This record gives sequence, structure tokens and C-alpha cells, in this order.
Amino acid sequence: MTQTFPTPDQPLKIGTRGSPLALAQAHETRSRLMAAHGLPEAAFEIMVIKTTGDDRTLIDADRPLKEIGNKGLFTKEIEEAMVEGRIDIAVHSMKDMPTEQPDVLTLGCYLPREDTRDAFISPSTQGIADLPSGAVVGSSSLRRRAQLLNKRPDLKVVEFRGNVQTRLKKLHDGVADCTFLAMAGLNRLGMSDLANGGIEPEDMLPAIAQGAIGIEWRIADTATAELLVPLHDTPTGQRLDAERAFLAGLDGSCETPIAGLALIEGDEIWLRGEILRPDGSQKLATEGRALLADGAALGRELAAELRGRAPAGFFDWL
Repeated sequence: MTQTFPTPDQPLKIGTRGSPLALAQAHETRSRLMAAHGLPEAAFEIMVIKTTGDDRTLIDADRPLKEIGNKGLFTKEIEEAMVEGRIDIAVHSMKDMPTEQPDVLTLGCYLPREDTRDAFISPSTQGIADLPSGAVVGSSSLRRRAQLLNKRPDLKVVEFRGNVQTRLKKLHDGVADCTFLAMAGLNRLGMSDLANGGIEPEDMLPAIAQGAIGIEWRIADTATAELLVPLHDTPTGQRLDAERAFLAGLDGSCETPIAGLALIEGDEIWLRGEILRPDGSQKLATEGRALLADGAALGRELAAELRGRAPAGFFDWL
């Protein structure tokens, strides 16, 4: 069968959010497709789609994500555009992706994973341990807030929404003494020098799929599926299979503090995971190992273990 390639007259339409980081990820995807198939830039069109989570008024007001909605805050409108045929593929930060997609869409192409760590950023303090009692920490991540308060209940955490540039501006405007961002995002934007340092997983386990870029497409679009084959990074896919199965087993969303990280060790996968009460008052952690082929089963097994250990109302808001 002859493979069909996009052309400048009929370009492949790449859907993305409009933040600088989202655009950087879309440009990386386009560059990899150009290199893999020897195609010109004009054979691809990047289309920006505004999502619910990108509402400027809600960001400026630092409205918590839990007040806006839950799953799909940063993906729903993009997926709708793909179902309607307005775009051909969608480029996502995988930590934003719900564990289930619309029936006609599939998600199975992952670019090589970046640094999975969180970055500590502060103009005046070197790390979490150096923060004075009562220091103000800005974060919109329920996971980071809960993890921080679990370690340092003496700190004050305030809502801190927006893209990388918006959060840095708020930090320098004195809204908070420090904040956290993903090292992967800073690296992709060429801004890693802004981080005081990366926080090791032993100190702050990252979000599920942090640092990974995923590509989604219509199941029936076999030509696009063929185009994406050379881009897929198998080790990243194996790690995300375990992590996302863990997340799915806990019914995780933007409203639940869940963390997890899978690493490949030889022919095995090592998965660590944890859940926290939203106020940080309690943390339950687990880990396990399995053969690479059994990564998803390991994720489900560890999720079931934590569900069994968590008391009723563990994720309830206080």
C-alpha cells in the first residue's frame, strides 16, 4: 500500500493550545514529522485552539481548577475539533490528559520523555527546606500543594494559575515567595536557568506522565497513523502505560492529588505512586516491580492497593 503524505496544498493540521509551551511542543512534533518523512514545513499547519482551562479571566483571577471543571479542562475543545475534522492530530502535555478518550479517537504516539522532575523557583530561597515558616508558596497544582503541606504544614499555599510566563510574572510581582514548574517545560522553552534546581522524586513525586508529549488522532485515519509510527518512543510508552493505568485505577483527575513515576530497569518496570488528602494531612504511598509487558497490570494492582488502604472520604475537600 502506498503511503499518503501531506502537502502544502493539503497540509496535516496540528491542533494545540496557544501557550508558549504548547506551541513549542507542537513545533517539536512538526519538526520530527518533517525529519522522519523528508517533508517541507508547509506540509503542516499548526492550529491554535482555546480550551476551557485557558480562559484569561479565570487565570488572572487565579480561579482554582476544581471550580472550573475537572477532566478535560485542557483537552475537550481540541478533541472536539478533531472529531469534527477541523484538525488531524492533537499534541498534548500528557499530564493534562484524561485516561479515557472519545470513542473515535486514539492516543498511542509518545515523543521521547523529558525531565520528569518539578522545578523549585524562587528569587530569594534555594529550596523547600530553606523556606521560613509562614512563607507564601504559589501553586495551582493540587498534587504539589498537598505534597508541600504534607512536608511543611507551616507554609501558606495560594492559588497560582497561568502559563510559565504568567506564573513567573506573578512571582516577581510578589504574589508568592516561590513556586513550582515542570523542569520539562522549562527545558523545552530554553528557560531551565530560571530553576533553582530540580526536585528529586524522593522529595516530590511528579505528576502522572509529567514530561511526556502525546499525539492523538482519529482511529479511522490510517494514513495519519502511519505518519506517526516513526515518532513513537517505545520506552516512554511503556512507562506511561503503567502510570496511566495507575491513574485510571484511582479515577484520577485535576481534582485529586495523585503522583506517580515509572522507570525501566532492564526488562522490568518500577512504579512508585502516592495519593494525598487535599490538605496534605495524610499521604499513602506504594511501589512495585513487574515485567515490562505487565506495566499496565502493575499500575492497576497498585491503584487497587491504595484504594483499599484509603479511608472513606480520603479525597474530600475540607
